[in-house]
Amino acid sequence: MRLDLLAALNAERAARRAAVVVTELATGAQRLATAATLASDPLGPEIAAALAARRSGKAGEGSVFLAVDVPPPRMLVIGAVHISQALAPMARLAGFDLTILDPRTAFATPERFPDVPVIAEWPEEALPAYGLDPFTALVALTHDPKIDEPAIAAALRAECFYVGALGSRRTHAKRVERLAAAGLSQQAIGRIHAPIGMDIGASSPAEIAVAVLAEVIRALRTGAAATAGAAA
Repeated sequence: MRLDLLAALNAERAARRAAVVVTELATGAQRLATAATLASDPLGPEIAAALAARRSGKAGEGSVFLAVDVPPPRMLVIGAVHISQALAPMARLAGFDLTILDPRTAFATPERFPDVPVIAEWPEEALPAYGLDPFTALVALTHDPKIDEPAIAAALRAECFYVGALGSRRTHAKRVERLAAAGLSQQAIGRIHAPIGMDIGASSPAEIAVAVLAEVIRALRTGAAATAGAAA
């Protein structure tokens, strides 16, 4: 790979943006397809499909090889609660880089979350440095609008591939009203998974964690992350 191409690919990786190295098999010539170039690329639709599937392979009737490079998925959990304690090890086993955020220092402690990064700050303070992006899942579990909703709004604006929030349908209806009043569009608000998690009849914290993780994985594997990253 040419040094300039490698430098450009590393820049996309550092910015947590998806990219595809396109190699012409007959000549070995290579180019980098990114979000900025995808619309004008002659293989744009095929590259977008490869990104959505998160899978490398041949394209252009077999004349080129697409090497897909997608950022590793992250999960930011808002709330150092019992569900989070069950979710953290499960999500890490599933390949997610998980972080807990909760300004309540009595809950957000290393003792309760060993080997997991814990941010004991308010979302408004912590999220700019964390850097939400289309390859991040946001899971809001505190049940406290002052903590959950700034994070949810930021995640929707950042086009996180998954945004879920704990709470009943009545709780969520009030949340929708507040988010709309804060300027979020109905289309953006409609992306929130609430009540959170797949409907498996979960009741215990561990079962709810399983339901949440399953829903996040489904969103990731149906191409939401790659598609959002290509469009960003």
